[in-house]
Amino acid sequence: MGSDSLSQEAVGDLVSLGRRLYDLSLVRKDQEPITDPRGQPIGWLLDTRMAMLDAQMFTEIGCVLAERLAAKGISQIVGHGFGAYALVGSILSSPKHSYLKGGFVRDQKKAYGRKRIVEGPVNRGEPVALVDDILNSGRSAAKALSLLRAHGFEVAGLLTLFNFTWSGGRSRLEKEGLWVDSLLDLNLRNGSAPSTADTPPPTSEADPSR
Repeated sequence: MGSDSLSQEAVGDLVSLGRRLYDLSLVRKDQEPITDPRGQPIGWLLDTRMAMLDAQMFTEIGCVLAERLAAKGISQIVGHGFGAYALVGSILSSPKHSYLKGGFVRDQKKAYGRKRIVEGPVNRGEPVALVDDILNSGRSAAKALSLLRAHGFEVAGLLTLFNFTWSGGRSRLEKEGLWVDSLLDLNLRNGSAPSTADTPPPTSEADPSR
């Protein structure tokens, strides 16, 4: 759903929502020590659990993303990883889209119980959309895509909150035949201004290599 298909008022509402989402998620090094996966100090990160576990934001984000899925004809969503848990729940809670079904894909099958790799009421007869909080390199989404395809699911696309445009994750997934739709495209590496629905990048103290 591009900004050119929305009214000026709707675009304004989306910008406002994006700013609040960004502000609630942003953690800076002057607030607490933060590191990258290698344990190296970094200047900032986006912790989407801070935003998505806020009741008001949970509801608003879920309704917006459910509308985007409806526009693409998608009725099933699958999350992968911890960051997707609240996101899947928020989308399924949208009162206008009670037909939606959700699930989660594991890294490997459980060794007991139903021994499933995909949990939830999703079925292989309809396409699914992957949902995740952040698209960076695309490696995590590509892993989930491989798991779902290996177990007979057709994956139509990926829906995210934030897309770090400098990391190439979008192009990686588009080469796999997926559409990619992000609420916010963040262009922090080259200092370019965010597009219509984006929020401002962190200040100069942020670490753009994250």
